[in-house]
This record gives sequence, C-alpha cells and structure tokens, in this order.
Amino acid sequence: MDNSERDGKEGGGLRERKKRETKKRITEKGIALFLKRGVDQTTLDEIAAAAGISRRTFFYYFTSKDEILLSVLSGIGELLTDAVRNAPAGSTPIDAVWDAVVSVCDAIPANDMIELDRLMRTSPSVQARKQAFYVEQEGEIYAALKERWPEPERSTALRTVAMISVGALRVAADIFTQEKGTRPMVELLDEIFGSAAKEIRSHR
Repeated sequence: MDNSERDGKEGGGLRERKKRETKKRITEKGIALFLKRGVDQTTLDEIAAAAGISRRTFFYYFTSKDEILLSVLSGIGELLTDAVRNAPAGSTPIDAVWDAVVSVCDAIPANDMIELDRLMRTSPSVQARKQAFYVEQEGEIYAALKERWPEPERSTALRTVAMISVGALRVAADIFTQEKGTRPMVELLDEIFGSAAKEIRSHR
C-alpha cells in the first residue's frame, strides 16, 4: 500500500469516527433537552445549538426530533445483536439471547429507562414506529443467531428464539414501566425468560 492509499484510508476512518461522534452528541443533547423540556417544547434549532452544529447539519444526521428517540432504540438493538454474536462458546441459542438482553438492559440506569419510555409514549409516530422496530429487531437477532448456528435444520427454532427474546423484552419493559421501576429490569427478564423456558420444556 502506498502513502496516498494509506492516507486515504486513515482519512476515511477519521471522517467516519467524527460522524459517529457528532451523531452521538446530537442524540445526547437532544435527549437531555427532551427530558428537561419535553419533546414538543424542544425545537430543532435548540438541539442544533446545544450540539454545536447548524440546523442544516442536523438534517444530515436526522430527519426529525422523533428520529433522535428512535436512534436510542437502534443503538440498543445493535448492542443486542453484537452480544448474541459474541456469546461464549458452548452457549445454547436461548442462553445467548437471554444473556444478551439481560446484559444490555442491565447497563441502562433504571431512571433513564423510565424517562425514555415516558418520552416515547408522548409521540404517536414514535409509538407506531416502535412496533416496527420490534419486528426489525426480531429479524436482526435471528440473523445473528444463524451466524452462530448456521445449520439449515435449526432455522425455524432460531427464528422462534428470536421472537421469544423480543417478546420477553417487550413484556419486561411494560411491567417495568407499570411498576415504575420498583423491580430491576434484570429480575423481570430472568423471571420471564425462565418462565418461558419452563413452559416449553413442560410440554415436550
């Protein structure tokens, strides 16, 4: 590789890193303003100013304020699929998704989880797209599982495991919100996954 090619690759890597950092900063500043003032009361100009960018640059990364909230879900989804792909050798598919969901949710402070859910419930468009996110997430977890267990005969079972994992996450999130975080998310997830696994085994 000559110097020009090396410089090009290094420059490209730096640009991508700056883009990720800028998007992360916009998201963090946007969420902070939403929590402080509410989604409807926060303007795009205020988010851009807090992030140190222009309004025009904002639209390079997001198309709306709702997109900022949805990007949080996307980030969680990426963490889940990465955790599934990096599950320890010897894990079963159900253990892989169970551990992935628990580890990712355990890293999110309870108060942040409650507040983010409250914010999302204030936007009908976010609520509608949130349902689509769950469907997409099932597909992404299924794809990650197939990478680890590529045998064709396991495909249907892996798809079912992916659906169970997202279903468990949704049920746990609903209970967590209803109870206002009185029980840790991890405790709820372990209870739900454990109950599901027990029911499946009892009908064999």
